[in-house]
Amino acid sequence: MKYQVPQFIDVEDKIFGPLTFKQFIYLAGGAGLVFILYSIFPFFIAILFIIPVGALAIALAFYKVNNKPFIFVMASALKYLAGSKLYIWKKRVGPRPIVPGTKKKFLEKGEIENEQYIPKLSDSKLKEMSWSLGIKDSIYSEQENNKNAKFKN
Repeated sequence: MKYQVPQFIDVEDKIFGPLTFKQFIYLAGGAGLVFILYSIFPFFIAILFIIPVGALAIALAFYKVNNKPFIFVMASALKYLAGSKLYIWKKRVGPRPIVPGTKKKFLEKGEIENEQYIPKLSDSKLKEMSWSLGIKDSIYSEQENNKNAKFKN
């Protein structure tokens, strides 16, 4: 048994001449709103409102962003503007200015020493840890080798 598989499921049908149903509704709604604005306001004031409304109607009917209709872009923009936002502050690590006499570090013997910023060797703590582990491993491995050599002799 053979079944016919639809070929062009993403292409909308043209109902009103070269326009789809959605395009026709957007353009008809825009034209109706333009007519209402033209009949309510004087011509020079109406032009200020007619141009944006007409441009929006044309954009809704024909303009696509990344092959998606403009209505999706407008819906995403309104959702972003109306939704709550989360702002995250990322602390920058860098040298701090040292003002003499402002911060002091007290040592065990009662001596006072100015606190100084010592920059780290790398920005990644994982790299620092692996480097320090590598040094400790090599130190302890040399000590173990020396102990083993003493016991073997």
